[in-house]
Formats: sequence, C-alpha cells, structure tokens
Amino acid sequence: MKKVALLFPGQGSQYVGMGKSLHEKYSVVRETFEEANEVLGFDIRNLCFEGSMEELTRTENTQPAILTTSVAMFKVYMQEIGVEPSYLCGHSLGEITSLTCAGGIKFSDAIKIVRNRGKFMQEAAAAGIGAMAAVSGLEKQIIKEECLLVNGDNNLVVISNYNSPNQIVISGHKNAVEEVGKRLKEKGGRITPLSVSAPFHSPLMKQAAERLKEELSNYEYSILKWPVLSNVTALPYEDSSMIIKNLELQITEPVQWQSIIQYLEKQGVELGIELGPKAVLKNLMKSNSKLIKCYAFDTEEDVLSLKEIAGENLNTEEKASKIKLIEKCIAIAVCTKNSNWDNDEYQNGVVIPYRRIQEMLLYLEKEGKEPTLEQMQDALEMLKSVLNTKRTPISEQIEKFNQVFDESGTRSLFPQFILPA
Repeated sequence: MKKVALLFPGQGSQYVGMGKSLHEKYSVVRETFEEANEVLGFDIRNLCFEGSMEELTRTENTQPAILTTSVAMFKVYMQEIGVEPSYLCGHSLGEITSLTCAGGIKFSDAIKIVRNRGKFMQEAAAAGIGAMAAVSGLEKQIIKEECLLVNGDNNLVVISNYNSPNQIVISGHKNAVEEVGKRLKEKGGRITPLSVSAPFHSPLMKQAAERLKEELSNYEYSILKWPVLSNVTALPYEDSSMIIKNLELQITEPVQWQSIIQYLEKQGVELGIELGPKAVLKNLMKSNSKLIKCYAFDTEEDVLSLKEIAGENLNTEEKASKIKLIEKCIAIAVCTKNSNWDNDEYQNGVVIPYRRIQEMLLYLEKEGKEPTLEQMQDALEMLKSVLNTKRTPISEQIEKFNQVFDESGTRSLFPQFILPA
C-alpha cells in the first residue's frame, strides 16, 4: 500500500457552498455541522452553504468554517475510503485541523480555539495597517535580503510563507510590503497582493500569539493517533504536549510548507489527499513534488479516483482485519483482570455480552461471512462493557482499545468511536 499523507488547507480556500453536497449525502457531515452550530451559538452551516462571501471571509468566521468543512470531509474519507494515513499536515489553520483529526484536540474545543484565534489575529493589527503579497519568479534569498533592507523601527516586512519553490509570501506593515513588492518587481519578480485582513505569520501578530497561548491553556490534549507535522519545524510533533507551544509560534513564524512536502518525500509518501474546500494544496503540490500524486476530496473526479486506488489495496485485506477485530475484543475480554466481585454486575456486564459476541464469531466463521460494521461495533461495545464491569483503570482501557485497532488495522473504520475518558 502506498504511504498516504492527508493535507488540510488554511484561509483562502473558503467559498460559499463548501461542504453542501456532502451534507446532503452523509449523516456524519450533518452531525459535524450540527455540533459546530451548537458550540458556536450561530448557524455556521448556513454561512457556509448560503451566506455572503463577505461574511464568510471575516477571519473569525472563516477559520471555524474551514475547520468544520475539513473535519467533515475527513470523516467521510475515513468512512468511504478508509486508507490509514502515514502523516497529517495542514497549512496554517490546517495544522489545527490536522491535530483535531489525529485525535489530539476535541472537535468541540478546536471550534472554540479557531474562532478565538481568528478574533485575536484580526484584533492584533488595526485595520489597514498590515498587508501580505505573494512573490514568484525570484530566489528566496533575494526576497529575504530586500525585506531586511526595507525594515526599520516602524516599517516591518518578513517572509511569512515558504509555499513552494515558485511561491513565497511576504507579510508586515502595508507600506513596507508595498515597498518590497516594488523593489522585487524591478528585479523581475511577479507580485500579487493578497486579500487578507491582517499581516499573518509575522511579528506584528505577537499580541495574537500571546492571547492564543492563554486560550490554548484552557484545554486538555490527547495522544495523537497519527504523526502530525508542524508548520514551524516541518517535523512531526513529538507528542501532544507540544501543541500549545507549536501553535503559539505558528502565529508569528513563517509557514514551512515546502519543507513539509520535502519531509513527506523523504519518508516515502506517494499519495497526498487534500481534505477541505477547493484544491489549493493539490495545486501547490505540483510545484513542490514530482514524487507525490495529490488528489482533492472537494473534486468529484478525484474522489472517484481515490475509491479505485483504495479498492485495489483494501479488498483483499478487509475481511481478515474485520474478523481480527472481533477476535481481539474477545481475547482481551478474557485476559483482563477482574476487580469486581458483584455476581449480578459480572453476569450482566461480562458473561452475557461476552457469550453473545463469541456466538456471533462462531457463526461468521462457520458461514464464511464478512462481519458488518454493526457487528464489529457490537464487539467493541462488549469489550467496553467488560472493561467497565471489571473496573479496569481508564488508562489501561484506552491502551487496550488502541491495541485492538492497531493490531487489526481497523481504526479508520471507526472515526467516531469514543475512547474511555
């Protein structure tokens, strides 16, 4: 199986109508948008599907809108295609989406985080004081030198995004960005002013970074199911304890997207799948890598191609993996130490559900049938009942469920399965 990286876009990919067709087809998408509405206290779904572009592009709206759409696409991808990723990475805001889909941040918390992140970033610079521009056709060293020449006490401009060998973004005070743009144009560069509301990924965002750090300290973070790459270091998170520091730095430091793609290449990734509105990262991949083929989940033609690729690789292994999940649930249920000596509780919480799943496995093996998702879910619920009844510590329960998913290779089939907490 080819190594897969899931890619999540940032601001600039939004459009009115994003996620609407998936919302009509999949209940998991409807549930995702409903949860986002409840957390935010307003109808983000209607804003995405029917709202005005002006309102959708407000930073505090754009960030939760893109995150919600991307998470919904991730859930559909895992449900319909289900190829386990080797890495997750996202561009700016997309890094938070990556951490959410990898299980490091609860979705309800992520929605609140990015809503406030947008507000902090907007409020950090007064309206009209900052600007950003994309530069192409020049070496990054030339761009960096021109930024240094223009910089002064109240005139700051820096490189904010290393997007690809052909695209670098500068950010800072409006006058400084315009001056550097003029100088680079004279050197043969192509300058494209960006329609943004603040100078993102620059030192002018220091106040926003400090406020975000304080906001992030209000939440708890979990173990990452898959490696997530940092925008700042272009390397995987060592563990979820790095989330606060990395996301704080990301506000003021440049996005190292080109280096992230180079890292994926070195790790042997051959397939990139963009989960989010439009195909910004798919298009960037064309100038970043000749080795990684990228598809955009927001494009129907690409989704059909992905289903073909997934089908070729998963069909032969799927049945054995599903049976193995049930076998692992039964084995762990038997081997787990009991600390509950109430006979009635043990009978109802251990013996009865265990025997039911054991009989189901015997039937499936006798008939040579493939377990359904519902039958697999029943096995997981049996194990949950057994562990709770036996009074197994929560940390040990989480470890055992991770063992079931990892050893059977079926984690992708249950993106919404809630581990004990």
